[in-house]
Amino acid sequence: MLAYVIRRMLQMVPTLFGIMLLLFVLFNWVGGDPSYILAGKNLNAQTLANIRTQLGLDQSQGAQFLIFVRQVLTLDFGTSWSTQQSVAGILAARVGPSVMVTGTILLVASGLALLIAAWIAYVRGSLTDRLVTMACTTAMSVSALVYIIAGQYGLAYKLGWFPVIGWSDSLALNLALYLPLPVLLGVLVALAPELRFYRSCFVEEMGHDYVRTARAKGLSERVVMLKHVMRNALIPIVTSLMMSLPHLLVGALLLERFFAIPGMGNEVLMAVERSDFPVIKAITVYVAAATMI
Repeated sequence: MLAYVIRRMLQMVPTLFGIMLLLFVLFNWVGGDPSYILAGKNLNAQTLANIRTQLGLDQSQGAQFLIFVRQVLTLDFGTSWSTQQSVAGILAARVGPSVMVTGTILLVASGLALLIAAWIAYVRGSLTDRLVTMACTTAMSVSALVYIIAGQYGLAYKLGWFPVIGWSDSLALNLALYLPLPVLLGVLVALAPELRFYRSCFVEEMGHDYVRTARAKGLSERVVMLKHVMRNALIPIVTSLMMSLPHLLVGALLLERFFAIPGMGNEVLMAVERSDFPVIKAITVYVAAATMI
């Protein structure tokens, strides 16, 4: 086991290096010159030269990449090019709202999908099973953007059940007022694909020989489902959930943007719009490392 862990950790090194190289090439060769964006209306040769000197963009590509490597090794990505704030401080302030939104969506959607999938698998082949499958397929065909716009317009703007946008520094106020609608819409988006996947895991396990053996021993269907089938069906489900954990760092981009939630997803979009390379580097490296771990 120790040898396996060490081997996997060593494999992370070239993978992370490749991600860093790809990110550097995309930003420097495809992303354009960020000094034009940062110069704003004061666009002249002297201003551009000063900005490039301050940001280190006047150095060679090799020197800039070595600086990037040093930042990754020390986990110090410097300051934001657009706000002049510490990148570490920006991310520390943004990760909390993102984890609140995406973490709550993950827990609620996974719990509901698990319970409904077990019930649907139990009545597999019935009219209820077919109707739920059709509903899931239809729901998966609708863009997440449609859910957000329709929910925000209908439930928040027209009916006034929730605030249209907003976020505060109070945890209690966020949980009671600003979090319910984004979480509701996020659960609606995530529930259908998770429900179909969980159902397939249950149905696959119910066709194995150990299930027939358990029934032949006289065990009730409830015991067979909860003690035998669910235990084995949870293996791919837990694996899928673990692969979803790194997405907690990124947050829900559309939800955060539409509901003005100051999370990591919103910060990613703003950093891309402003060509804020230090913030983009930090988020990409952290998410890549979390995914590999």
